[in-house]
Amino acid sequence: MNQKPKLIEQNLQIDSKLVNKFFTLAEQWEREVEGMSSTARMSQHPAYQEIIQMGTQIVPLLLQELKRNPLYWLSALEEITGENPIKPEQRGRIKQMAEAWLKWGKERGYQIINN
Repeated sequence: MNQKPKLIEQNLQIDSKLVNKFFTLAEQWEREVEGMSSTARMSQHPAYQEIIQMGTQIVPLLLQELKRNPLYWLSALEEITGENPIKPEQRGRIKQMAEAWLKWGKERGYQIINN
C-alpha cells in the first residue's frame, strides 16, 4: 500500500488525521503480516485490531480499500458494522463477497470513489 487512494475527504467527511492514522496502521499491518497464510491470524494483529477500534467513521475507507484488496477488510467491516451482507452462495468467492459489501455501502449512502 504505497499510496493512498484518491479519496474526496470532504465528501466522505473523514478527518484527515483519521485517514492518515488508518493508512499508517494499514501499511504497518500489511508489512508485518506479509507471508502469513491464515487470515484469522492476520486479523488478530494489533494494527488490524486498532483499525477496527476506529469504528464506523472509517467504513468508507474500508469500502474503498476493499476494491484494491478484497480479502483483507471483510472481517473488519463485519466486526465494525455488526452486519454481513454476504449471501451463503457468495461465501468463499472473494470478489463476490467484496461486491456484496460495496453494494451494502452504496445502499447506505457511502461514497465509493473509482480510482
